[in-house]
Amino acid sequence: MKIAVVGCGAMGSIYAGLLACAGHEVIGVDTNEAHVRAIVNRGLRVSGASGDRTVSIAACTQPPATAAELVIIAVKAAHARAAARSCAPLIAHGTLVLTIQNGLGSAEDVAEVIGSGCLIVGVAQGFGASLPEPGHAHHNDMKAIRMGAYDGLSGEAVETVAAVWRDAGFDAQAIDNVLAMQWEKLICNAAYSAICALTGLTIGEVLEHPELGQVSRSAAAEAWTVARALNVGITVEDPVALVREFAERMPKARPSVLLDIEAGRVSEIDVINGAIPREAAKAGLTAPVNATLTSLVKALERKPQE
Repeated sequence: MKIAVVGCGAMGSIYAGLLACAGHEVIGVDTNEAHVRAIVNRGLRVSGASGDRTVSIAACTQPPATAAELVIIAVKAAHARAAARSCAPLIAHGTLVLTIQNGLGSAEDVAEVIGSGCLIVGVAQGFGASLPEPGHAHHNDMKAIRMGAYDGLSGEAVETVAAVWRDAGFDAQAIDNVLAMQWEKLICNAAYSAICALTGLTIGEVLEHPELGQVSRSAAAEAWTVARALNVGITVEDPVALVREFAERMPKARPSVLLDIEAGRVSEIDVINGAIPREAAKAGLTAPVNATLTSLVKALERKPQE
């Protein structure tokens, strides 16, 4: 299959590397010129839970004018709409588009640009990905990839894409209730993203911290309460147990919000902890823990870099 990964950063590089290893023709697209140059010159190295390999893939900073069978949009949530617009040269009749972002709302942004009939929404759980250097992606774990049709796409088409991912070594499944899976991941992200960004700690360190651990659990429980009030259909019975198991799988992981803060980038905090108060309002609730954490991270983003 001809696959284009748009947003070939930490997570996108893991997708691209393992899919290429499985024999697919993969094109990586990313605006990070140093990363693209390293991939072109030395190949793409993917190390961590899946092993350690270097694969040869095509890489460029702008999508080429050639259609792909599958387009994977793996940019940060804030860039999903722009990435969808840039994908026009890659999309032809029959092309499927899989968009994978943290938090809530990105799928709607992508659907407004490319339409809903070819769109699959994905959720990546428990990878702990980073870019140690240009051309090298590392991941602490690779728990699961879940995906479902956004609207109007057949279950058979989604299952075909899920099978491609399974053949590449991912625990990938097609599911019906994508929103529930997004919320289950959001509960985990709400527990650690903001606190790690504010403190510089790993998720394992936050888990075991006597004070911060309590704040983390409160943020998760608050998100869980909102999801239940909205009748999202989550299957989680104990949010504290969920976020503990999440952290115990990859205690050394550093969330993307922390990595963004360290790099001086605007983070995804608005679609992670920041999404909880907005969704809570729909159910007539408030979410003061997540609202406070969001405000603190935003203040940190505005702080001049030393």
